[in-house]
This record gives sequence, structure tokens and C-alpha cells, in this order.
Amino acid sequence: MVFSSLFFLYVFLPLLFLFYFLSKRTSYRNGVLIVASLLFYAWGEPIWVTLLLLCGLNGYWFAHYIHRHKGTRTGMWLTAAAVSVNLVILGFFKYADFFIANLNLLPRVDLPYTEVALPIGISFFTFQMMSYLVDVYRGDVKRPGTFTHVLLYVSLFPQLIAGPIVRYKDIEHEFQDRRFSWTSFSSGITRFVIGLGKKVILANGCGELAPLFLDNQLSEATVLGAWFGILLFALQIYFDFSGYSDMAIGLGKMVGFTYPENFNYPYISRSATEFWRRWNMSLGSFFRDYVYIPLGGNRRWQARNLLVVWFLTGLWHGASWNFIFWGLYFGFLIYIEKLFLLRLLRQLPVFLSHIYATVAMLLGWVFFYFTDMSSGIRFFKTLLGLEKAKLYNLELQIYVMDHLFFLIVAVVACTPLPKQLAAALSARLPAMGRLRPLSVPLFNATVLFISTTMLVGSTYNPFLYFRF
Repeated sequence: MVFSSLFFLYVFLPLLFLFYFLSKRTSYRNGVLIVASLLFYAWGEPIWVTLLLLCGLNGYWFAHYIHRHKGTRTGMWLTAAAVSVNLVILGFFKYADFFIANLNLLPRVDLPYTEVALPIGISFFTFQMMSYLVDVYRGDVKRPGTFTHVLLYVSLFPQLIAGPIVRYKDIEHEFQDRRFSWTSFSSGITRFVIGLGKKVILANGCGELAPLFLDNQLSEATVLGAWFGILLFALQIYFDFSGYSDMAIGLGKMVGFTYPENFNYPYISRSATEFWRRWNMSLGSFFRDYVYIPLGGNRRWQARNLLVVWFLTGLWHGASWNFIFWGLYFGFLIYIEKLFLLRLLRQLPVFLSHIYATVAMLLGWVFFYFTDMSSGIRFFKTLLGLEKAKLYNLELQIYVMDHLFFLIVAVVACTPLPKQLAAALSARLPAMGRLRPLSVPLFNATVLFISTTMLVGSTYNPFLYFRF
């Protein structure tokens, strides 16, 4: 089940709120959320609900023994074993066939493939469970959760499928004591609707156009057409993932949970380093706190630490060499920036550093998009004018002119300008009396109506990050 579906919006969500708010005690509401989350996950992956339950049971059992022995060698080995269990689960389902395919390239090696389907959201819920177990060992989680709390933590449907990655310690108190607030609930509705609009109106719109310039014959591609296509994909993946994060954060607010922000206008960045401080921030903080700093961070072996982190970042996104290359590409850029490039970028005019960061990001998305490395390299060369390709053609001109208004809206929506405009209008609305309380509900109703209309009339509605 996906958030941007008519069934979720008009059947699942109303029924959830009905049972949730009829339940008066927090423990009962936790039970409603667990049942709803398992049903949400089982809608598309019924067999893997058992895997989710086993992850919750594994985390609950190990956490209590780790807590009992924290600060000791036994506690350290228990933590290593608990984390290893999650890594084995993730490795088997997500990476086994990738490693088998590479081993089969060796002479006289012919291993059978597992051909096991990838459980949706496995990269997110295994990472959350690992962070919980490590935090119990470190003492950041003061008391291990009950089985109900741990199961709710690992299965809670708003961020179960595609994040953000939530730390148990950040929402620990909310498992036991959540107070309803109309202010928080209405704020959650607005945040959810903004995310829905990002996904259905902007991401889906870009997603229908991008393949026309990325998936056609490379021999027919033009230089500007290639740049146009990768720009559309960059917009699509941003609105797709940040839209999902907005919806998750909004749903969390509606039921009393506070989730971390995951995006902070990454496309206004002036460097690759800044981009990754703004993009998928929960994943970045996970690798920083549980991999980079324990390895030594900036203090020692910085190049090695960056190599490990960015190799893992690429591998986390998919079991394919293009994702690994994409991660190492950004790792190399960030290392060069740390050595000397950031100092140079700070001395440049702002628009020049923005151009550098934008070009670097778009080139990076090429390797993210093309799972076939040879196609990615050819497309990369087309972007740089190294292939025998025309600068542009009439087809590109027609598509740009036909979608110019949509493109302007999409580009502006990547920046803080809409938020600044809304704040400026809000400052003026008090003088307009009764209009101010109506502005937010009117905005929400309009975006919901447009999104519903588009969902009824379209069959294109995938979430890109579901496969990760």
C-alpha cells in the first residue's frame, strides 16, 4: 500500500483514525497502530510480515540482554551478534544474488541464485533496529522497550517503507505518553498534503517525462535533451523521496510522533558536502554516528573512513555496481572539497558555486539512474558533448515549450521561495480578517482535490525509494 493511493486516502486512513481516537489509553492506541501497520505492510507483502515480527522479537530479546551486560565484554559481543543478525537478514535478501552474480564471473564458478523477492523497506527497518541495539549498548536508550514498544518502533507504518530512519531514543517517551493536540494534528494534515502534492503532481509529472529523454536510443539523443532528461529525473527523485518524507512526518504528527526532518532544500547547495547535509539527512546521520565517527571520523584515516562510508552509502541504495560507483563518486568529491575545494568555492560568487554543485549533482544522478554501466557512461559522454550528437532537435523544443510552466513551478518548488512567500502572505493576512483561518484549509483542500483527480486519471504512481 502506498500513501498516494485512493484506497489509503479514503479507506485505510479514515478507518485508522476512527479506531485510534475511539481508543482512550495510549496502550490501546499502540495496539491499533501495530495492527494497522502490519495490515499496511501485508497489503503488498503478506509473507514478509513474519520477517518484520522476527526483527521486532530479535531486537526486543537482544536489547534486554545487552542492557543487562552493557559496559562489559559480554555486552559488546551481544551487540555485535544482534547487529550481525540484522546484517545477515539485509545481506541475504538484498545482496545475495548480487554477490553470486559477481562470483559467477570467475572461472569454473556456477552458483545458483536465491531468486528471493526483496521485502519492501528492509533497508530502513533493519537500520532502525541496528541503531536501537547500539544505542542500548551505549546507554543512549535508558531502558529497553517492551515487546509492544519495540514492535511498534520497527513496524510503524508512516516511516516503515521509505523512512526517514528514526532513532528509538528520539521517540521513546512517545510510546508511553502521547497527548492529542489539534494544533499538531492540523499541522500534520498540512505537512501530509504538501508531501502528497509533491508526489502526485510534481514527481509523477517529472517521472512521465524523464524516460522520454533517458530511455530512448542513445544514438538519437541530443546534448541538451540529455541534460533536460537528467534534470527531470533529479526533480522526480527529490519530489518523490521528500514528498514521502513529508507525508511520513505529517502522519506521525497526527498520531503523536515527532519524526526527524529528512530534506532541507538540497538543490540550493553550493557544494557536494552541503548537498549531503541536506539530502536524506537521517541516512547521513546514521552513517556518521554508527560508521564514520567510530572509524575515527576526521581525526585519523579520514580518506579511508570516507571511502568506507560512501561505498556503504552507494551499496545501501541498491545491489548494483552503478549505485556503488555513485556513492564513491560523491565520496571522492567530498574528500576533494575537504582538502581544498571548499575554500575555493567560498571565494567564488554564489551563483558560480551553485552552478558547480548543480552540475556535480546532475552528473551523479546519471550513474544512479542507469543500472547498466555502459549505458550510463555513454549518456555521461553525451552530456559532455563527447558523443556525435546534435545540440538539440525540434522534439526537445516542443516538449520544453509545452511543459514550460510546469518546469518553472517544479524548479521553484525545490527552493525555499514558496515557504517564504507563504510567510509573507501570512504576515499580510491579519489585515484581511476572517480570511486567515480559512487559507490553510483551503490550500489543503485544493491540493487534495487536484491530487485525487490526478490519481483517478493516471496509472503512473511508483515510489522510487521503495526498491531500496
